[in-house]
Amino acid sequence: MFSIRKITAIGRTYRHLNRYHQILQALFKYGFADVIELLHIDQYLETGLQMINRSPREHLERHSRPERLRMALEELGPTFIKLGQLLSTRPDFISTEYLVELTKLQDNVPPFSFAEVEEIFFAETAKKPSELFYRFEEEPLAAASIGQVHRATLKDGQDVVVKVQRPDIEEIIAVDLEILSHLATLAEMYFEEVQGHRPSAIVEEFARTLDNEIDYTVELSNIQRFASQFADNPAIHVPKVYREVSSRRILTMENIKGTKASRVERLQQMGMDLRLLAERGCNLIMEQIFVHGFFHGDPHPGNIFILPDNVICFLDFGMMGRLSRQNREDFTDLLFHIIARHERKLTDSVLKLTNHYGEVDRDALSRDLAEFLDRYLYLPLKELEAGKILHHLLELVSRHRIYFKPNLYLMMKSISTVEAVGQMLDPDLEVIRLAEPFMRRIKSDRLRLSRIADETGVTSAEYLELIRELPDELRAILRQVRQGRMKIEFEHLGVNRLRTALDQVSNRISFAIVLAALIIGSSVIVHSNIPPHWKGIPIIGLAGFLVAGVMGFWLLLSIIRHGRI
Repeated sequence: MFSIRKITAIGRTYRHLNRYHQILQALFKYGFADVIELLHIDQYLETGLQMINRSPREHLERHSRPERLRMALEELGPTFIKLGQLLSTRPDFISTEYLVELTKLQDNVPPFSFAEVEEIFFAETAKKPSELFYRFEEEPLAAASIGQVHRATLKDGQDVVVKVQRPDIEEIIAVDLEILSHLATLAEMYFEEVQGHRPSAIVEEFARTLDNEIDYTVELSNIQRFASQFADNPAIHVPKVYREVSSRRILTMENIKGTKASRVERLQQMGMDLRLLAERGCNLIMEQIFVHGFFHGDPHPGNIFILPDNVICFLDFGMMGRLSRQNREDFTDLLFHIIARHERKLTDSVLKLTNHYGEVDRDALSRDLAEFLDRYLYLPLKELEAGKILHHLLELVSRHRIYFKPNLYLMMKSISTVEAVGQMLDPDLEVIRLAEPFMRRIKSDRLRLSRIADETGVTSAEYLELIRELPDELRAILRQVRQGRMKIEFEHLGVNRLRTALDQVSNRISFAIVLAALIIGSSVIVHSNIPPHWKGIPIIGLAGFLVAGVMGFWLLLSIIRHGRI
């Protein structure tokens, strides 16, 4: 897994500084100089910062700020494109206009050469593509920031597609993640409004996601697990994978020849049952979420192909979501309370599914949830759209500085996305009606005698283990007290900003003292008329005044630039 190191003075290697320069240049170019100023980056990265062109492009004025953010992320490459895609699943963290724009991120980049493809194959398998395949097309079918896809034919005649990872992508991502971690730390120090979101935790989650995405053996295992879940379901086809010609940087899978779900007119011409397809797609996502707890994290139209006989095929298994049984049950309770308009129980469910860093005003939350229920109280079930309800709920809880757990955001995005795809095929699609049987199954599963017996047995065993270990634990605590080794530690929160401010103050005071000493010393030298002279003025004293003047001007500029004069 990627190791995110904090960037310190020692850690600012050339590759960090060079990449930091590129990132800051892009932010300036697209009109985000205010963000750089608010993050106080110049305190940590003085080298080369003055050389960056800070003027945004003139033609960018016609673009909105969210559009400019998307353009900057696309220019900065794979890590930032993937970050934008992650943020597009976090409506609690960014506003709606940014959310919509980030879903438009384009991941198309120039392909890399076939010679580099051969090098990767040889490094991974000790063989060239021509030795492993009957036919391997040198021209890629598609290219993205992480890798590119080639058509090929196995020696047994099976048509396949081969994903090959882009050269040196791991090193590029590692540097970017370290810089993002540094920026997240600065954001927590200087932006009070994002502290509850814990940007550092988001970067760590992002690093885990990227680590899985660039390891193709993880995607291969995801496909195999997904296939086993639906082995007996004829309504879905899962691409076959070929482990013998796959590795961490190479993935070989069946070449799916179908029609994208977004091509509605083409599907109609082929005689497909659009209403059946819409229901099947939603039922498959509901089954993934509520039955298996392992679901496709990005079911957009480009990742859903339609095969003959109204069979559905999902593609791209790099981003998969996971839900524990407890998560599934708690989320089911939440949806049931929304449908049944149970205000008090809905508040309990929301608090159970969220993280909150500080006291929650339960009365205010209950009041807002009551208004939320009133908004949908008199609507018939067929007019309730899951995507809108979930998005409204996310906005509501974020106002109270409480946040759903990361896996739940991905699950809600999957439901909203597949609902949008389903409504393209059938505008009368009722996702909540389709979800009800799965939720009732979860509710009834809680009451099964076998499950109650299992849970009772596990709980009893845990209590017995606790009782058995309690005397030893108490003796260990008392031994530490007697030996004076027990310590109580206090964690001081919010001191980073104070420490930075004190560093600034002490640095400026030291600077001012040196400046004053230079002026006084130079004055003494000039007054004493100490040689050598230049036009009757002692050169050493004159040099001292010049250095003092430069230092004074530099100090004044620094104060003005930070707006604290």
